Amino acid sequence: MNINNIKRDISRYISNIPGWRTTRKIVVIESDDWGSVYMSTPEAYDNLKAKGFNLTTHYLNNDTLESNEDMEMLYEVLTKHKDATGRNVVMTGVNVVANPDFEKIKANGFTKYEYELYTETCKRYKGSDRVYELWKEGIRKRLFVPIFHGREHLNVQRWMRLLQAGNETICKAFEVGVPCVSKDLMGERLPVLRAAFDIDTTDDIAYLKEVISTGLDAFEKLYGYRSKYFIPTNGPFNNSLEPLLKECGIAYIGTGKVQLEPLGNKEYKKHYKYLGKKNQYQQIFLTRNCFFEPNSWEHPRDKDWVNDCLKEIEIAFRCFKPATISSHRVNYTGTMHPENRENGLKKLDLLLGKIIKK
Repeated sequence: MNINNIKRDISRYISNIPGWRTTRKIVVIESDDWGSVYMSTPEAYDNLKAKGFNLTTHYLNNDTLESNEDMEMLYEVLTKHKDATGRNVVMTGVNVVANPDFEKIKANGFTKYEYELYTETCKRYKGSDRVYELWKEGIRKRLFVPIFHGREHLNVQRWMRLLQAGNETICKAFEVGVPCVSKDLMGERLPVLRAAFDIDTTDDIAYLKEVISTGLDAFEKLYGYRSKYFIPTNGPFNNSLEPLLKECGIAYIGTGKVQLEPLGNKEYKKHYKYLGKKNQYQQIFLTRNCFFEPNSWEHPRDKDWVNDCLKEIEIAFRCFKPATISSHRVNYTGTMHPENRENGLKKLDLLLGKIIKK
């Protein structure tokens, strides 16, 4: 073992020390971003590429609204594996409930933001017409159970300001149903638009209260139960929103072990969190300690995601912690490139088999 691997393992042990403990071998798989539109269609991708857009990120190449086939093939893998009690694997779908209504926003001349429930988005996307029914099937069979990620996976106020200012890059992406890209046409980095709960000024907080309340109401309407667990998109979240979350029934908040609280004017405050820590409203923070992103371009292509995740699970159990795995939707979608889904599901199948065997 080289020195870098030793340092990484020591860091993993240290990060697992604080917080709630259990002797049970619990594995949780939290998969983010379901319900959201990132790259809208293969045709939109080709359109933007022809216009000179920088589309080199893994997400812009592969992440789009889930299809019927994506969910059916994922379910096949989840039902294949069973634990010591005979239960199949259950995945937590970290779900947004809405997307921008591009037609209505265009019709009002970018003066007002409008959204549609993701179920309406699915009706317009080829091959996604049964996605909502498949979500409900996942809940019934306890295969794929959603929790609240936000109303949209989009910083609405930041996005609308760019549209209203006539930002060329964002306006061209808007034309093909793509809400955000990471770089402008000149290659310069754009403001982060996927972080729905980030703020530019404290004046943005009032609108985010509306996003939370309407989003959680929509979640309950769609799935028939109130989400008690909330994981803010991309992480940034102003803590003044915690009392509202409490009022809306949120008992658990997902966070990084270092939470960046946006204060406005590009300032952030660090908060250190651990599994089981409580805030003043008795809400419990939940953190992740394992990572499985087998199709990620942001890591070395030869990274052994299966065995690396197994190592993280082993360390979690040695520290008497549940193994909470972070794994995004982009690993399991095949509309843009079927081989992306094929590889993600193949690696997931291998990981689950090895977890159970070990």
